Parts: sequence; C-alpha cells; structure tokens
Amino acid sequence: MLRSLVRSHFALLAAVLLAGLAMSMVEGEKEIPLTKFSQDVGGYGATMTFLYCYSCGYRKAFDDYYNIIREKYPEITIRGGNYDPSGFNMLLSKVLLVTKLLLIAALMSNYDIGRYIGNPFAGWWQWCFNNKLYASMMIFFLGNTLEAQLISSGAFEITLNDVPVWSKLETGRFPAPQEMFQIIDNHLQFANKIEPNPDFVK
Repeated sequence: MLRSLVRSHFALLAAVLLAGLAMSMVEGEKEIPLTKFSQDVGGYGATMTFLYCYSCGYRKAFDDYYNIIREKYPEITIRGGNYDPSGFNMLLSKVLLVTKLLLIAALMSNYDIGRYIGNPFAGWWQWCFNNKLYASMMIFFLGNTLEAQLISSGAFEITLNDVPVWSKLETGRFPAPQEMFQIIDNHLQFANKIEPNPDFVK
C-alpha cells in the first residue's frame, strides 16, 4: 500500500524535493563579497566602496568611476559590490523562485494541480498542461522578470573610509566626475593621505 501511495504521488514528492533543494540553495547563498580592484599602496589605507544595483546595469557606471578615480587618485583602494535590496523584497523573490520551480516541475512530471487551485485558475492550468513546453518557458521568463523587478533597487551608494559620501537613492542621480573629485578632496585634505596625480588632465 505504501509503495502504491508513493508511486501515485511520485510527481508531487519530486516537486517537493525540488522545492526543498531550491530553498536550501537560496538559504545557503553567501552575501556577495565586495570585489577588490586594487590594493593599498604606500600604506595610505584610503578605501572607496561602491554598492550598486547589478540587475539595473550599473556595473558599467562603476567601471567608469573606477577608471577616472584611479587615474587621478592611484593610491585609493576601490571596491565594488552588489547592493542588497530590502529584506521583504528578497523574501518575496525567493518565494517566486520556489513557486516557479514547483510549477515547472508539476508540468514536466504530468502532475495535475488543477484540482487544488480552484475553478478560477483551473482553465489556465489546463492550457499550461496542454502546452507544457511553451508554458514552462513562459513561467520561467515571467518569474525571472518579476524577480529582477523585486531586487532592482536602483542604488548607487558610495562610501569613503566607511563614511557615506553619495547616495543615488537619496539624490536620484549619479555624481558628476568633478563632484566626485570634490568629495574626495574634501574628505581627505585634512588627513593629508592622498595626493592627486599631478599628470592627471582635467
């Protein structure tokens, strides 16, 4: 009897195992470490950190700032990393991930969940059941789009020696290069740690 029960609910068990695996992978994810692009030179120890929204495509903006800052202030250590969104958005994106995997697993294993989701969605699930490949692709890409929207923070946050010096979340824009140079000069002029590159062309 137990064997027949397991056999009849094999698809459901497989889906649950897949969801558990996905959750363990999500929970096991480590915080994305900061990418260190330079080392301290001459013992100055000044560090500028950029936390940006990777899913927004801000990596290129970070690369541009990295190049111009390194050109004028070659002794500054520059770090970059992904800005994590709020906890609720991260939790919701994980729920979407598990739901997406469960739906695809149910489709691929021919498990009919239409009897559990109620009449309003039974017709939609039947369509998915009849068009498994197309429906799986639709669920996958739609889920990815929603997840990206949830974790897209629009952030481009800058700190200098752990002191916040710029926030795109507050200002709504990126700093101009001259603004960035002024910020660095203002924060380091009294410390007498960093000297601009005399060969830098404004």
